[in-house]
Amino acid sequence: MDSDYGVPRELSDLQKQRTLYQPELPPCLQGTTVRVEFGDATTAADPASAHVIGQNFPHTYGQPLAHFLRATAKVPDAQIITEHPAIRVGVVFSGRQSPGGHNVIWGLYDAIKAHNRNSTLLGFVGGTEGLFAQKTLEITDDILSTYKNQGGYDLLGRTKDQIRTTEQVNAAMTACQALKLDGLVIIGGVTSNTDAAQLAETFAESQCSTKVVGVPVTLNGDLKNQFVETNVGFDTICKVNSQLISNVCTDALSAEKYYYFIRLMGRKASHVALECTLQSHPNMVILGEEVAASKLTIFDITKQICDAVQARAEKDKHHGVILIPEGLVESIPELYALLQEIHGLHLQGVSAENISSQLSPWASALFEFLPPFLRRQLLLHPESDDSAQLSQIETEKLLAQLVDKEMNKRLKEGTYKGKKFNAICHFFGYQARGSLPSKFDCDYAYVLGHVCYHILAARLNGYMATITNLKNPVNKWRCGAAPITAMMTVKRWSRGPAASLIGKPAVHPATVELKGKAFELLRHNASSFLMDDIYRNLGPLQFDGPGADAKTITLCVEDQDYMGRIKLLQEYLEKVKSIVKPGCSQDVLKAALSAMASVTDVLSVMASPTFSSQPRL
Repeated sequence: MDSDYGVPRELSDLQKQRTLYQPELPPCLQGTTVRVEFGDATTAADPASAHVIGQNFPHTYGQPLAHFLRATAKVPDAQIITEHPAIRVGVVFSGRQSPGGHNVIWGLYDAIKAHNRNSTLLGFVGGTEGLFAQKTLEITDDILSTYKNQGGYDLLGRTKDQIRTTEQVNAAMTACQALKLDGLVIIGGVTSNTDAAQLAETFAESQCSTKVVGVPVTLNGDLKNQFVETNVGFDTICKVNSQLISNVCTDALSAEKYYYFIRLMGRKASHVALECTLQSHPNMVILGEEVAASKLTIFDITKQICDAVQARAEKDKHHGVILIPEGLVESIPELYALLQEIHGLHLQGVSAENISSQLSPWASALFEFLPPFLRRQLLLHPESDDSAQLSQIETEKLLAQLVDKEMNKRLKEGTYKGKKFNAICHFFGYQARGSLPSKFDCDYAYVLGHVCYHILAARLNGYMATITNLKNPVNKWRCGAAPITAMMTVKRWSRGPAASLIGKPAVHPATVELKGKAFELLRHNASSFLMDDIYRNLGPLQFDGPGADAKTITLCVEDQDYMGRIKLLQEYLEKVKSIVKPGCSQDVLKAALSAMASVTDVLSVMASPTFSSQPRL
């Protein structure tokens, strides 16, 4: 084991106080008996993908939902597990660091030890590379003592975020067998959980006894689907960034002479930018999903910002704050196409210094138009998932320069009569990742750790720990598990060199829903945000008192308790069965047949592949 993993931290007084906070457990996880109810077999959200997913995951596709129940629940067919033999479980960080990750390990450790003190939790040091090399650290009370409710991933560290190649999968299986692991818990986002599903399938096919469990932990907030309402870390990231944005807004309003362009993390989805906008009320936000849907060019976006600057200048306002998600560069059609051509040349082995000379004529023209700093950044070697190194591409600086150029042009032409445009650029990428986690993320992560043990106690493989009804207090949370394969979709289209990925099932990032309630809330307030400077400062993270229990706005307005609704549907179906029994009246039977025929017809149309593949305009 490397000596710098698991060492006690030197804590500030605030950090020491945070280690004393004990997250609450929902009633269904209290006690030493695991009560699990299995629902119906799951399917894919996209019916057209079901066959392909089933073919690729024959051992783990179609498994049932699992609901964990409180001791007082009256469910006659629930499985009650009272025997808890000692088990050995491994845990690995397989994703970018996200506040709250340590609490998943703490919750898992507490659950394992509560059910059998002889059980062992092994952390793989150095992320997935540590898993392959079988580098472990046994988790103990002493080791955890200075990491409870703390940020970062420095308890175990992380390296490559993948378990994908045949060699990597085999190395993981060899490690689990050599260490005699009953379970392997993988903490990460969409890519890591896709890998977890494949690992679970391979283990099942090879009759490896280790069960694989995934945990939704990613600061981007893009591991969202019908089973997962939000991710560990998203709450903290948005609150910390919102405070920084709010401080900048106050500065802009005070000096009244600068426009701040702020780029935020988010990769392929703009969830962080959307939430921070709803929290802090900057003047503008450019969402990647809007840009992609409208096929806006870099010049269209520049014009939008310039028109906004001009409109504000007419009200004698020469300042403002504009938010930009880091994934915006891949949402702008011409820049995305340029990136794909560059990445294709990378794959052919062309060196970075020679790529510009081998671009197609149109791509070469665009490349030469871009400022030198952006050219260098676009030439960086792509990430392992074929995406650009988004954190290194300063889209905010590009937009600021283009707006400055256009405003100077308008000034010379006399179409703009305001003051000279001045821009200041920021990238809030790493400032929040190591933050102390919010109270919500501490609770959410700790409870998910407990859910992981319940999944392993039920001997489930290829599942993700899930909690729904999260906008309510902890004692109303619903805990369960869903097969990761039920969260998968199959892409039937692609662009550029990644075309070979068509047809490969994966957990794909969820983008901002442009018909969703959160986006509607933004659109409703957009004009007021733009012109009225109604900046809002929610202040630093609160661990107690006012604001401590506040949830993200997107979580509260979306209200997507899918697991609760599944349970409610089951209850209605049981009621129908109890009412419509042989011997009931003709009128009751006729009414039931009519209603069920109508419902069945509607649902059959909605669930058909043709319906699901129609574009949502």
